[in-house]
Amino acid sequence: MRFQELATKKILILGLGKEGRDNFKFLRKIFPHKVLGAADRLKLKELNDKVKKMIRLDKRVKLHLGPNYLKSLKNYDVILKSPGISPKTIAPFITKEQRITSQTEVFFENCPGKIVGITATKGKSTTTSLIYKILKEDDIRAHLVGNIGRPVLRLLLSATPKDVYVYELSSHQLLGLKKSPQAAVLLNIFPEHLDYYRGFKEYIKAKANITRYQEEKDYLIFNSKNEIVKKIAKSSKAQKRDLNSVKIKKIISIKDVPLKGKFNLQNVKAAILVGKIFEVPDKKIARAIKNFKPLPHRLELVGTFRGITFYNDALATIPESTIEAIEAFDNNVQTIILGGFDRGLNFKKLAKKVLESKIKTVILFPTTGERIWKEILQQAQHKPPKLPQHFFADNMPEAVRLCYQETKKDGICLLSTASPSFSIFRDYKEKGNLFKKYVKKYVR
Repeated sequence: MRFQELATKKILILGLGKEGRDNFKFLRKIFPHKVLGAADRLKLKELNDKVKKMIRLDKRVKLHLGPNYLKSLKNYDVILKSPGISPKTIAPFITKEQRITSQTEVFFENCPGKIVGITATKGKSTTTSLIYKILKEDDIRAHLVGNIGRPVLRLLLSATPKDVYVYELSSHQLLGLKKSPQAAVLLNIFPEHLDYYRGFKEYIKAKANITRYQEEKDYLIFNSKNEIVKKIAKSSKAQKRDLNSVKIKKIISIKDVPLKGKFNLQNVKAAILVGKIFEVPDKKIARAIKNFKPLPHRLELVGTFRGITFYNDALATIPESTIEAIEAFDNNVQTIILGGFDRGLNFKKLAKKVLESKIKTVILFPTTGERIWKEILQQAQHKPPKLPQHFFADNMPEAVRLCYQETKKDGICLLSTASPSFSIFRDYKEKGNLFKKYVKKYVR
């Protein structure tokens, strides 16, 4: 929505997390005297201290907090929704006359600069960060924003046509967009977030918005080896660049790429193509790649302790990510930690990979841990191999203790759960940080 459209509307900010706070501050800046609604499922005492301070100092805010917060939706023309709130959740409380928008949509509609949008089920954070580093290496006025960087709305206050916004876009942020970025990167699509959407088709449709509204002058960088991505790219109007056409060796030696795994090379190829679109010299692209520091919780080396090498891949929340993590170590993983929140994903291929690999010990978290083990037993019936031993663990200290107990010297121990974290952890960061903490604690 354009700013002028918002001026006469009754606006509700739905969700008061990090992005919601940015929405509030931005709207208050451009509409200093306007009454703004703010709604959240948390009660006032449960909100972040920064939020409480912000809304207590503002006399022109109408609060709707607590379990019945969604009942307030009917009183507003425009609802500026945080991406974590599912459309299914608010559907019973809205009418066709109301406008549901998002920070991403408002930014896209009003940004005077260029936007490089990156999305995928896996790999988008690494690719986004690497693209940002490549553009900065050539002194381009690049900004790291979106899912990985800072919220964007307040950046509009100082945005110019020379600014380039490298925007990591989740499916939640893409959902409902009516405008696509000038340069789009679509890496892969696998089943994910099935509890948020009405089905996998709706998830795919949200992802496709990254190129749906592109024009002939725009660019789409895509992965033709992913069938869903390939199909989306076929209907795009943009100028297409298949990342599989890139020969990394022409830019930089593979040994100088500081990222493990074949899947990360796909991310590097996509970043190189964005650099080419912005005419960044090859030498600068190579330097940015060589100096790139891998992000935490993504095949992150924790260290070698008691002869065992530990890797933290806490962000692996789908089976495909874990399969590629196992392959990144040439199937030499000896112990793996699997399992977490159940989103109804299929673990058949993961079970086959575990049986085909050299994994000797499987440690399983609730609740998908039981499903994964049943699938391993099921797959073992087709071609009976030697089953790995398995243990069920209810917490990270127990899991790490088992890692030390069951992994032999010179072995690799991998945390790569193939499931979201929410069964026993707040998020993937807490899970990964606890893994690192206890790996180092128990070595003493």
